[in-house]
Amino acid sequence: MLKIENLTKIYDNGFKALDNVSLEIPDGQFVSIIGLSGSGKSTLLRCINRLVEPTEGRIIWDGLDITAAQQDELRQIRRRIGMIFQQFNLVKRSSVITNVMSGRLGYVNPVYSIFNYFPGKERERALQNLKRVGILTQAYKRASELSGGQQQRVGIARALMQDPELMLADEPVASLDPATSHSVMKYLELLNKEDGITVLCSLHFLSLARAYSDRVIALKDGKLEYDGPPADIDNDRFRQIYGEDAVEVEIH
Repeated sequence: MLKIENLTKIYDNGFKALDNVSLEIPDGQFVSIIGLSGSGKSTLLRCINRLVEPTEGRIIWDGLDITAAQQDELRQIRRRIGMIFQQFNLVKRSSVITNVMSGRLGYVNPVYSIFNYFPGKERERALQNLKRVGILTQAYKRASELSGGQQQRVGIARALMQDPELMLADEPVASLDPATSHSVMKYLELLNKEDGITVLCSLHFLSLARAYSDRVIALKDGKLEYDGPPADIDNDRFRQIYGEDAVEVEIH
């Protein structure tokens, strides 16, 4: 269980990105977080693994207070939390398999990373994860040679190297075309259904949230605007989330 209690984040410039947000997310749910740009979606995800430090509130996961964790404990917690980024965050000049194996840096001797060396069992694990996301044949290419959708699948394979129990996906399809977006979302859905990994995925589009999530959380100006089933978001609720000028076709 992930519990978010009265979470607030105010940046140094005074912008309040999150305003007293409280949520409970059971293990194994696929949750989409929707809202306009600047609504607080990315901040919420990044507070969960403390890439962004909350201003107020608590985040409790499996009985551990993430917000109070010291660095050693935080490193242990982050091992169990995968992160997928909008811009992939790959080392483009390195091979695909090297990028994937970097997901094990929290588990192997740090000296290995200095010399870009990983034990054979980690290489085999990386190849298995690349096979799982459908790009095993790309393993020894430079990451820069891959398409955007392929690069995002490398990002998923890298996150899988952590054996995560929780996956945070920060607008993972924002820079992809619609067909490729669905391809990436299907892999996230597969991990949720087959592995039981809890997925929190921020998205711009309600159509994707409808297709893949068990539950939708909507943020507006840093506040919780909606929390419930995707099917219950009708036209009126859609306009409340996205504004009166929102394009209605997106709800279908």
